[in-house]
Amino acid sequence: MNVQATPNQSERQWAMLAHVSALVLALCTSWIAGVAGMLGAGAVYLLKRDASPFVAAHAREAFNFNLSMFLYAAIAAVIGVVLVGATVLTLGLGIILTAPAGIVLVVVIALISLMWLVCSIVAAMKAWSGEPYRYPLTIRLL
Repeated sequence: MNVQATPNQSERQWAMLAHVSALVLALCTSWIAGVAGMLGAGAVYLLKRDASPFVAAHAREAFNFNLSMFLYAAIAAVIGVVLVGATVLTLGLGIILTAPAGIVLVVVIALISLMWLVCSIVAAMKAWSGEPYRYPLTIRLL
C-alpha cells in the first residue's frame, strides 16, 4: 500500500469508517459475508480515492476483503448444495461420505466467519492508528 507517512485525523477517521461500515452493514443485514459489506467500503473508496491515498488504500483493502468473503461464502454454498444433492441422489446412502464433509464445511465456514470479524476489527484499529493493513486470504481485484 502506497500511503503518505502521517495521515491526519480526518484521513484516519475515513479509513476506519471504510472497515467499520463494511462490518456494520454486513452484520445489520445478516449477510455475514455478503454484498452489503462491500457497499460501505466501496462508498468510502469512491468518495475519497482522489483526496487521500491512505483512505483509498484502506477502503480498497476493505472492499477486496469483503468481496473475497462473499466469494468464499458462495463457494461454500455451492459445496453444501452438492453435498445435499449427493445425499439425495444416493437415496440417503451417501450420508456416510457427505456427513463428515458437511461437518468439515461447517467448521471451515465458522473459522472464516471468525477470521472476517477479527480481521475487520484489527483493520479498523490499524486505520485509526494511521498504519497500513493488508487482510489475509484476500483476492485483490480493486
